[in-house]
Amino acid sequence: MNTAVIRWIRGPVLRAATRDPFRIHEAVQVGAKRLLGEVIRMQGDEITVQLFEDGTGLRPGDPVSGQGMPLSARLGPGLLGNIFDGLLRSLGGEGRDFLVPGWLDPPRTLFHFKPLVEPGRILKAGDSFATVQPVNREGKEQLCLIPPDRAGEVITIVAEGERDDDETVCTLRDGRGETLEIAMSHPWPVRRPRPVAQRLPAGPPLLTGQRILDTLFPVARGGKAMVPGGFGTGKTVLLETIAKWCDAEVIIYLGCGERGNEMAGVLDEFPHLEDPRSGRPLMERMVVIANTSNMPVAAREASVYTGVTVAEYFRDQGLKVALMADSTSRWAEALREVSGRLGELPGEAGYPAYLSTRLAEFYERAARVITLSGKNGSLTVMGAVSPPSSDFSEPVTIQTKRYVRNFWALDRKRAQARFYPAIDPIASYSEDADGLAAWWSQEGAPAWAEHRRRFLTLLEEQTRLERMARILGKDALPPGQQLTLLCAELINDGFLRQSAFSVKDRHASPRKQTRMMGLLIRFMDRAAEAVAGGSALERIVALPVLRRLQRMGEEIGDEELERFDALDALLESDFGTLAAPDGEEKKT
Repeated sequence: MNTAVIRWIRGPVLRAATRDPFRIHEAVQVGAKRLLGEVIRMQGDEITVQLFEDGTGLRPGDPVSGQGMPLSARLGPGLLGNIFDGLLRSLGGEGRDFLVPGWLDPPRTLFHFKPLVEPGRILKAGDSFATVQPVNREGKEQLCLIPPDRAGEVITIVAEGERDDDETVCTLRDGRGETLEIAMSHPWPVRRPRPVAQRLPAGPPLLTGQRILDTLFPVARGGKAMVPGGFGTGKTVLLETIAKWCDAEVIIYLGCGERGNEMAGVLDEFPHLEDPRSGRPLMERMVVIANTSNMPVAAREASVYTGVTVAEYFRDQGLKVALMADSTSRWAEALREVSGRLGELPGEAGYPAYLSTRLAEFYERAARVITLSGKNGSLTVMGAVSPPSSDFSEPVTIQTKRYVRNFWALDRKRAQARFYPAIDPIASYSEDADGLAAWWSQEGAPAWAEHRRRFLTLLEEQTRLERMARILGKDALPPGQQLTLLCAELINDGFLRQSAFSVKDRHASPRKQTRMMGLLIRFMDRAAEAVAGGSALERIVALPVLRRLQRMGEEIGDEELERFDALDALLESDFGTLAAPDGEEKKT
């Protein structure tokens, strides 16, 4: 074991004298409490270490012990359904009220182990060799994987039964004749992406149940999205909603540097949420990593890599995984603070010059892949960004835009008007949308791409006309332009606005979204024909179907789509009545 002695310490950064050969990113334990740290610089006989914990009480002369391996996360069946800190130390457990500083041996956890292979079987890296399920509590069955750096012939494997996740359950003989011991859990360096057999183009959409996202700004499985927005615009609420309703099989929720009261709300709420797909607790397919703003700054920086490493582990089981990081701005601030303590030359706004590189390392780990074992898995990453004063020209927002394909900009004015989700349809974009048109066509919506284009064009035209209306007055606009404003308002209120408190409206299936789009497009077409035929706009505004269209999201649920047929009939009937002269009813 390599050793060193503290020579200088300042906050989370210390320098230690040593004659032993440490490595960059090697994990270390510092002082009598064995505080966790990581080597970030070496120069001559001195190493520089960043501490992931509060270094109060440390002083020159205290020992530093190397662990001989990089900072790693222990990956295994004990992750799902639990809450961890940024270093993957459990924050739950009976009798544990707070996290004790320093290294803690993981608690002994029993799982029901069921082998899938027999002695003599050749296992490749990443192959599954058993299934496990928690003992004494219901939970999702998981696979046990051979670590990506191990392979060989099965010599022994234990029988089915209750096993500790850290005990040896299988032995292999590799190509050099050496014996390898395999447990249900294995460590993996958090800063090193887990290897895959092949990266694939981003695939079908990750359905979120939020109409403005799925229809206007969809993200593909294996894609990358950012959610920029100022304070109070609803970033955390949006990510929590996506976590609950998206069609991913495993959710990793990473609270990186968020305010303690917000994370306390998350930790209190998630364990009580019901999975809308299975009726079981949502936490059974979630991992929550909580790292609040008052925790040590270096741990905030490491927590992002910990979260994405956990997500890759479930991706390697052939699962669809979604990672929500809230927020990457706090992570970037941690980089800036540590960089300042190291005396590095600052870049724009004081951030280190390597900010862009670190952001790329994080977001590029999102992918749809063929795993080492031949399964199809995906990891979709969604990161919140908190630009000061909603300034989207600040460095973190600008640099992040370089590496994501989906930009969901939250608007303060919409948020203040209680418009949810407060996504600005003009400032936002999706580069995945063109590649997803074929999927929507297969789902029975061949006109999806055209309808989406018309919605976006109309909303952009609304912005231009509203500027004119503020100067001339709305009544001074021609009837056609007034109709454009009416239809844009209908799209906003009847389609883009979605109530998280409504049982029927908080989630919208693809079929419901396409039916709603079709009705709105038909209303727009029939209204344009009516205005061109000389009908007064006031008569269109007075149509009963307009009110029904504005509220159809809250009135019609995913299980009663046949009610859209009646709404369609009402639309035709109302416009048929409109075609009659004023004061007369159309004869039927």
